[in-house]
Amino acid sequence: MTGRADANRRRIMDIALAELLRDADASMDQIARAAGVVRRTVYGHFPSRDALIGALVDDAAQAVADAQARALRDVADPAEALARAMLAAWEIADGYRLLISLAQRSVTVEGIHRRLEPVRRECAAMLQRGLDEGRFVSPLPAVALAYVREQVLFGLMQAVNDGVLAPAEAGRSAAVTALTASGVPAGEAAELVTRIGGQRSGAR
Repeated sequence: MTGRADANRRRIMDIALAELLRDADASMDQIARAAGVVRRTVYGHFPSRDALIGALVDDAAQAVADAQARALRDVADPAEALARAMLAAWEIADGYRLLISLAQRSVTVEGIHRRLEPVRRECAAMLQRGLDEGRFVSPLPAVALAYVREQVLFGLMQAVNDGVLAPAEAGRSAAVTALTASGVPAGEAAELVTRIGGQRSGAR
């Protein structure tokens, strides 16, 4: 793909994301009009609406992976690492949560989970370190805890979409829930997440 074609594809994806977040039923025609191109141009990059949504989900999964990698960099304490990873993942997930809900109709939940496999694998390694060091205590193996952590994110994304939880509360709740599910005492988990959240706010 040439540089210009790649830039056009990126622009279509950015506009498609905005349109789909505004209107979950946005058609390829609507997306093409919003992008200022003919329908054929959109189809030249994406053979179907499902393919376009799939590409957007790929983007979301990569963004979560990058955010988690940055959050885990040079963090010695597994509990702090888990909290930072959850907070970082939520910042990305919150921006895509309506898309993920939409994608479950076309990409399938299995497809989404497959795209998140590298994130889950990195998280499982971090959880295993915490179990080995006695920082985490759980009857579940690390890989299962990584699935629990993933489902906490998906569950809270849906709770926000349904109006049950405010987005501002969800990231902190996700991190505290992941920590307590891994055996960190609730009070310690809440204190750790509050401290890290304050640090992250101050760094912006």
